[in-house]
Amino acid sequence: MTDGPHILIVDDHRDIREPLRKYLEKNGCRVSEAADAASARQALAKSAPDIVVLDIMMPGEDGLSLTRDLRAQGNLPIILLTAVVEDTDRIIGLEMGADDYITKPFNPRELLARIKAVLRRAQNLPPERDPVDVTNYTFNGWTFDTAARELINPAGVNIALSTGEYMLLHAFVKRPGVVLSRDQLLDLTRGRDAVAFDRSIDNQISRLRKKIEIDPSDPKVIKTHWGGGYSFVASVTTR
Repeated sequence: MTDGPHILIVDDHRDIREPLRKYLEKNGCRVSEAADAASARQALAKSAPDIVVLDIMMPGEDGLSLTRDLRAQGNLPIILLTAVVEDTDRIIGLEMGADDYITKPFNPRELLARIKAVLRRAQNLPPERDPVDVTNYTFNGWTFDTAARELINPAGVNIALSTGEYMLLHAFVKRPGVVLSRDQLLDLTRGRDAVAFDRSIDNQISRLRKKIEIDPSDPKVIKTHWGGGYSFVASVTTR
């Protein structure tokens, strides 16, 4: 019995699953396979993998739908496989909670490196304060509905957020009062190599402050910790 991570590969193409399983097993991993979302659910019910490698485009229920359901149930790490050149599906997957993605065709060595990196980040990130199914947060008169992707200010006005700003605020409200380093925020916003997040965390913080702070030059919601990162210091309630 290997001591390596247990990986569930979900892909409808056997010519992808089987060579990948052999490569990962050769490198000390334990691997389960599923050809579709239904089979993946059965595999997840029987065992608890450490990470899921999930194809987006599958017949029947697609990988994005399964990602959404898995993220609603817990924090099981997910890496998406995509053959789509456009950014849309990849960004949607990241917004739904996937931890990373890799574009087909890919080098199995790169995928293994990404698996190890995602597992390492998952072990090092501070835990979320609330259950994973919480979608409504309030702070300082603001309402942040993650299910509807809406941020409503105290006057009842819907404030538009970019994808990066939305994911940054989501990371903060799930861990209020916790000092998060820039690297942790990059991990939490899945911004390492997605086009939507090519700005630095500091720039994203500045933009978000302009939208939620009374005086962005004297922030009272997102506090800077010099050399340490940022924390969301407003009182956050959920429902």
